[in-house]
Amino acid sequence: MKLKNSLGGRPALAAAAAILLVLTVAAVPAATTVTGAAEKPIVLEYKMPSGRALTYQSKSEEAQVMEIQGQPMNSQTNGTSTFTFKAKGLKDKNFLLGVTIDDVTATVTSSAQGDMSPDMSTVKGKTFDMVLSPLGSEVDVSGAEAITYSMGPETRNLSSGFKMFFPDLPGKPVKIGDTWPSTAGIDEKTGTMNIRVDFQNVNTLEGFETIDGMNCARISAQVTGTISGTGSQGGADLTFSGTVKGKDVWYFAVKEGLFVKTASESTTEMSIDVPAGNMTIPMTQTTKSEVKLTAH
Repeated sequence: MKLKNSLGGRPALAAAAAILLVLTVAAVPAATTVTGAAEKPIVLEYKMPSGRALTYQSKSEEAQVMEIQGQPMNSQTNGTSTFTFKAKGLKDKNFLLGVTIDDVTATVTSSAQGDMSPDMSTVKGKTFDMVLSPLGSEVDVSGAEAITYSMGPETRNLSSGFKMFFPDLPGKPVKIGDTWPSTAGIDEKTGTMNIRVDFQNVNTLEGFETIDGMNCARISAQVTGTISGTGSQGGADLTFSGTVKGKDVWYFAVKEGLFVKTASESTTEMSIDVPAGNMTIPMTQTTKSEVKLTAH
């Protein structure tokens, strides 16, 4: 699983890990039945011939519960986005992709502050370039840093939602039952917060399914993660620490070399230490997300 903010993809505009004091807009990652199995190991690799265009739709739901001095503070975040990757050729041995933000919405409600939904109109239609390796490593998404929006008093950008959008492939032939590890990390920085989330995934090839006429490998990923960071609010210094546990199920079209869809659920347990107030604020967040290929 790759956690992302709900504005990105898998990853979220998933897809990615924006954890703030009052709300967290996090996200990432739908399914059929196993129909067959490969008799011999297969090779999974992204294929991005020049001109290929892939459109994905992302949806996410996050519920967050905090307790400050015995008082609960709940928030609910729902996000949807549609974006298109267009292959523009090779950059070194990797794929150069042009990314277009086709549409994006986000609604945030808080028991303490009511509607906190950001205005995403300035994001729609924006484009940037990213670089993707044949095994799914997002080599460069720095172009997304220039695409910004406001979340309350903070200005945020879309880069974290794309840093873990594409699932990581094993880099070796695999058969049903084989596993491979993958790691990833997200830095979420705003004017007052600096949060780091590190993930360790164990991926397992479970079987094969036919989706939209394509033979797809079905892979499950057991996800664990750690959270660390610092920030400030209202003049008080904050320290963040916590853990993430979850599961992804994702699908990859073997012949076509396409990421087809993913679904994930996760639970985050975090503590926010406030030394000046001699207190610790506990926070729990549950996330459900889905990304699917809608046009190719």
